[in-house]
Amino acid sequence: SYESGVLEDPDCLAPEGLCEMTVDPEKAPDKPQLITINFDKGLPVSVVLEGKPKIEGDLEVFSAVNSAAAAHGVGRLDIVENRFLGLKSRGVYETPGLTVLITAHRDLESVCLDKEVRRVKAMLSNVLSEQIYNGLWFSPEAEYTRQCIVASQTCVTGSVVLKLFKGSAAVVQRRGAPGCSLYNSRLVSMDEHTGFDPTDASGFINIHALRLREYRSNRAA
Repeated sequence: SYESGVLEDPDCLAPEGLCEMTVDPEKAPDKPQLITINFDKGLPVSVVLEGKPKIEGDLEVFSAVNSAAAAHGVGRLDIVENRFLGLKSRGVYETPGLTVLITAHRDLESVCLDKEVRRVKAMLSNVLSEQIYNGLWFSPEAEYTRQCIVASQTCVTGSVVLKLFKGSAAVVQRRGAPGCSLYNSRLVSMDEHTGFDPTDASGFINIHALRLREYRSNRAA
């Protein structure tokens, strides 16, 4: 991370060459790179870089993803954040490997987690982020939050393929493991009729419309 100096003015452009880990996205390779990350219960267990053998091991996986992402200028962030006391501070961060891993993990969650479980888990992730930022990793509330998040990852198993290209990490494929994926292609198909009847949604539409009509009529009065 980089702070102080000219960065203390949020209206000042960060100096060119400030970042030391990542390649300038404008100078990154003109050819994209595909990377496949395999997860088991929410944890990245292996990675396959395009044209190379599979890499396993916690440190080895992170190092490989970090190097690949950095080479394509992925993971730069220029933000104004709120410190613990509420004061605002501007900082420039580089997190190439973590950016790719989080992007892949969240995408796999969209396939493997129930809608409401995913919503609650996302909320808990924000809570844990604040707890860590405020130095509360060893607090009982942070321990409880971590346990809840771990419980949500039981079925987050599968693989995600991303394309790294000039500062971006875009998911192009994802597959949940058997028994873990909640994606039912037949049920949501627009090419064949299955057990879902779109007209069933009319009841929900009418219920929502009742509240909205009442709200608008009161505002118009």
